[in-house]
Amino acid sequence: MPTELIPILALAVMFIAATVLPVNMGALGFVAAFFVGTVAVGMDADQIIGGFPSSLFLTLVGITYLFAIAQNNGTVDLLVRGAVRLVGGRVALIPWVMFGITGVLTSIGALGPAAVAIVAPIALGFAARYKINALLMGMMVVHGAQAGGFSPISIYGVTVNNIASKAGLENSPLTLFLGSLLFNAAIGVLLFVFLGGRSLIGRSVHDEDGTRPVDDTGSVGGGKTPTTVMRGFGTTTTKSPSQAVTAEKAPPLATAVKAITFEQILTLVGLVSLAVFSLILDLDVGFVSMTVAVILALASPKAQKGAINQISWSTVLLIGGVLTFVGVLQEAGTVEWVGNGVASLGVPLLVALLLCYIGAIVSAFASSTAILGVTIPLAVPFLLAGDVGAIGVIVALSIASTIVDVSPFSTNGALVLANAQGVDRDVFYKQILKYSALVVVIGPAVAWAILVVP
Repeated sequence: MPTELIPILALAVMFIAATVLPVNMGALGFVAAFFVGTVAVGMDADQIIGGFPSSLFLTLVGITYLFAIAQNNGTVDLLVRGAVRLVGGRVALIPWVMFGITGVLTSIGALGPAAVAIVAPIALGFAARYKINALLMGMMVVHGAQAGGFSPISIYGVTVNNIASKAGLENSPLTLFLGSLLFNAAIGVLLFVFLGGRSLIGRSVHDEDGTRPVDDTGSVGGGKTPTTVMRGFGTTTTKSPSQAVTAEKAPPLATAVKAITFEQILTLVGLVSLAVFSLILDLDVGFVSMTVAVILALASPKAQKGAINQISWSTVLLIGGVLTFVGVLQEAGTVEWVGNGVASLGVPLLVALLLCYIGAIVSAFASSTAILGVTIPLAVPFLLAGDVGAIGVIVALSIASTIVDVSPFSTNGALVLANAQGVDRDVFYKQILKYSALVVVIGPAVAWAILVVP
């Protein structure tokens, strides 16, 4: 067996094990790096550890630490309340506000699942209260998270830009960010058009008395109207009185105005400073985010209590382990071996399309971050050949590997399903499953056609 093939087999075992069993793929990555590196490749421990992404580690810890403090001191809630008040009572704007909130949260460093976990309960509560299609609202939240997910200071953005930079590929962080933003916004428009958004235009929250009970249809007054759901993008009705919700459980649109605290003002200044120093002055995102987080912790020790425990250590482990294994994979010559095999196909555009589909299909069941950490390095050899534009392929791969996070098997999709109100959960699950299947089939091809083919 060729030595270059061994890391690929190990990678396949890692993906299967992480999908079937509740084991962090990063932990598997460290173990695979150790065994494959020492036994098959002949590397020593220092060489294996040399592949650990130390700069990326600092960035992930710094950003998630900063965001944990912002969540603890109420700054995230402040941003949500302010955004919700912007709708001015117009029901049709509520899904777009939720899209924007999650986009802002991920663009300033929140992990996608963290942003969805914060916004989804609020958004789906509004959906039940004001009779907005739950699938529309839930998917707008997830796509909003992906829309902001590739900013230069976000987790996805930092990961992809770091990989491309180390590989010596031509890359554009702004193109990556805007590409994902516009692609997900376009999906949001289609969702709005085909899932009942047009019927919301002209409606006002003031047309309904939010103090009266809301039954399982989201209708006011606790009437006997059966639940209306979207079955396969068509409509059907089912009765589900056991899932009735009340107005008290659904969040009011006009929340009480609370005084802004000193900690929140300082946090907002810190977030702006992070953007200025890292984007404009080009300072290291990890050091800047950690500096801002420490300043906030020193200024308000109570607000940062528990923030260290809220750092997404599972994601840090995931990325650290996978990229350490990728270092072994590169040392084994696997990347060059795969690249030569790809080049032998003689059709770079086809290769790019296949990579997009591989990223989408696997990511629907596994971690999108881990997929990005693998597919982009595998594409490096044929990208360096210059037959296709590296920037376009990188952006297409990034989009294809993340838009499928709507899958109910992913964290984001599962959060939406878990927080649905006033719908039949089994029917809603099937809706999400059908929608995610459409995204997997159509999304990669569209991203490839728009970003790679030209």
